[in-house]
Amino acid sequence: MRISVFGLGYVGCVSAACLAARGHEVVGVDVNPVKVDLVAHGKAPVVEERIGELTAEMVNSGALRATTDVDDAVAATEISLICVGTPSAPNGSLSTVQLERVTEQIGAALNGRRRRHTVVFRSTMLPGTCLGLLVPLLEKASGGTAGGDFGVAVNPEFLREGTSVRDFFDPPKTVIGEIDPESGQAVAALYEGLPGDVFRVPVPIAEMTKYADNAFHGLKIGFANELGAICRALGLDSHRVMDVFLADRKLNVSGAYLRPGFAFGGSCLPKDLRGLVHAAHRADVAVPLLSHVLPSNEEHLRRAFDLVARTGKRRIGLFGLSFKPGTDDLRESPLVELAERLLGKGYDLRIYDANVSLSKLLGANREYIERHLPHLSQLLAGSVDEVIAHAEVCLVGSTDPAVLAALDAPAPGADRTVIDLIRLPDAERRRTEPGYAGLAW
Repeated sequence: MRISVFGLGYVGCVSAACLAARGHEVVGVDVNPVKVDLVAHGKAPVVEERIGELTAEMVNSGALRATTDVDDAVAATEISLICVGTPSAPNGSLSTVQLERVTEQIGAALNGRRRRHTVVFRSTMLPGTCLGLLVPLLEKASGGTAGGDFGVAVNPEFLREGTSVRDFFDPPKTVIGEIDPESGQAVAALYEGLPGDVFRVPVPIAEMTKYADNAFHGLKIGFANELGAICRALGLDSHRVMDVFLADRKLNVSGAYLRPGFAFGGSCLPKDLRGLVHAAHRADVAVPLLSHVLPSNEEHLRRAFDLVARTGKRRIGLFGLSFKPGTDDLRESPLVELAERLLGKGYDLRIYDANVSLSKLLGANREYIERHLPHLSQLLAGSVDEVIAHAEVCLVGSTDPAVLAALDAPAPGADRTVIDLIRLPDAERRRTEPGYAGLAW
């Protein structure tokens, strides 16, 4: 393919050279004539493993050239990759000035052009930027329609500085946010044959994936460093601790616990987090990340309560009470905490959990529920139907088949709201229906 790459910084320079190495004909574009001159002479404008040699090779072969002329670059190519910077302002907001400028220039170059051109954004930008800001600029400048007269896609990069070339040829995944299938196919063709899964998704999903990755990377580094600080204060070798931690591929280094849902609870996680943070404080070690895990969990529980409050309805049915499905363990269950808050605010509550029977609760489990829900016997219903008949709002914290069946049963004349705390199996369908609210989706 014939490709123009706008912005010859780390991402643009590496993308241009690597795409040329894959057999494409590439034009690099930048407003900085120094960068353009460097590439024109076979020199990379950035210092990076392998990029110098690759740039020289591709320029010498004629597969890669550079220019400051936007019209020339667009006219000579069928797909444009935008790799300009989106720097952060002191308040954390994202600057889209460079993105807007390049978008308008490309749009103007497309004005009156008959052959379809695909504009691909690789710059990191918040969800809504492409469709809400950049596509209107393209359409205004070009006089055409996105998805018809020209293609648009978002293709975030996952390149690490220092190993960018290696990462380009061996990506963990390829993400393509497509405004239409033809746009997505044009981008997919660029990376055909490379390893890793390919995700063709709606544009805002693609925009968000880069933020999900980088936020988690920062979270992991912060977690490891805080744990290391605690280990050092306690006289332990943190790397030996992490060797054991990393050996667990079932829970620790895996997809476990990484699906948005309800708050966590139980007899282990809250207690052990409190204990670790307390030990850190006693050792005079500041651990702001670990210290805020429980407050973050509390905030998520508040979101669930707020969803109920916003309905304006008072009769509530809660499905599920134990902290984990299939058990009767109520200790520090977030569903118990939610029930306690609802009762405290005067809601008329009924609860169904097939695994919870007050007469069978023993020991610490019984003591806990007697402290937090002393009138549980009056709240527990003997059947799903009893709760359904009572509820104006169904709070779903269980995947019990009987509960799922009851929620799907027709309810003539019922103005019922379903608040989904666990992402029901058919949540994707329900999201478009009135009266449904997902906690985090």
